[in-house]
Amino acid sequence: MPRTIIHLDLDAFFCAVEEQRDPSLVGKSFAVGGRPEERGVVASCSYAARRFGIHSALSMAQARHRCPHLLIVPARFAAYRAASAQVMDRLRALTPLVEQLSIDEAFLDVSDASLPGELLASRLQATIRKELGLPCSLGVATNKLVAKIATDVGKASAQTGASPNALCVVPAGTEAMFLAPLPTRALWGIGPKTAERLAALGIQTIGDLASYPEAELARRFGKYGQELARHARGIDERALQLTHVARSLSKETTFAQDVSEEETLRQTIRAQAAAVSQSLQRKGMSGGTVRLKLRWPDFTTITRQATLAAPTNQEAVIAATAARLFAQVWQAGRSVRLLGVGVSGLGVSLCQPSLWEREPTPDDEKRRQVQATVALLRARFGEEVVWWGGREHSGD
Repeated sequence: MPRTIIHLDLDAFFCAVEEQRDPSLVGKSFAVGGRPEERGVVASCSYAARRFGIHSALSMAQARHRCPHLLIVPARFAAYRAASAQVMDRLRALTPLVEQLSIDEAFLDVSDASLPGELLASRLQATIRKELGLPCSLGVATNKLVAKIATDVGKASAQTGASPNALCVVPAGTEAMFLAPLPTRALWGIGPKTAERLAALGIQTIGDLASYPEAELARRFGKYGQELARHARGIDERALQLTHVARSLSKETTFAQDVSEEETLRQTIRAQAAAVSQSLQRKGMSGGTVRLKLRWPDFTTITRQATLAAPTNQEAVIAATAARLFAQVWQAGRSVRLLGVGVSGLGVSLCQPSLWEREPTPDDEKRRQVQATVALLRARFGEEVVWWGGREHSGD
């Protein structure tokens, strides 16, 4: 029997929460995010604002340029997380099979329910609107891929300048027919570069992709080509991931003014490494790759990464590796707009591997004592009271 998967997406979620706090915002052009003078970006924007070409991740300065009367509302992430938790509680009351994709998006598997998926989705939409005052759009299909696209199609077809509150259902057996007229970019996972390569082959729509010889797609795109061929026909057998495991953890800073002072940049890297290390340790995780992200004033963004000999969650290792990557790309005196440090390839951290593989040494005990002392000092006097030193910067 075919599965029944519901995809739910809260409409302009941050804005909807802000409209509950301040009803005078309803119908107005406003954006949630940072101030233009502080290099803020749009985290979410109302549907009225979207008519001016404003969208998430746009710099707030550009947003205000496109819409001079745009209202800017500071983000309240604690409120958004609380509202999201209430929504997810409603989903799990319907079925325990819930995969939360983000703060405002989730999949539900209701295959074993006694009621049709369309009815369940409609009731869920009404419940969230009535009990929480939040609009949402839903897609119903036999798999995750088509359900997600159904939500996108439903929202696009309901462009009214207000929350779409859409519901789009794709009956079993009609997946390929539903997808066929859509552009290839509508297919989950196809970005601009892949779309360009497909267009060069005369493939403009998902239907074009479905009719293209699978063997030829495999020859040109490898295993990904086989996946494209299956997805274009609406085939997706992936199960819901009921527990989400983060693949990476990072900390980024967008400077209010471009920064060219080396010590300020290096101090930022140390602070970010400390924050990432502490988050990893709280989660009981380690990572095998350290990543540096840097953005120049012209918005050109570069990333560099280094694979470690062994996974770590130690601040000193993360900071030293990030500093080394920074030294490879930064030129003295050059201004930086954004700087970020991250760790990827995460897994459960049992202990430093070297300490499991041999008997502890006096140096190991000293290292533990130093780490404990650093943690104590920071807890009492603040994060910047002490930094780990490194060879890359002898002045540390």
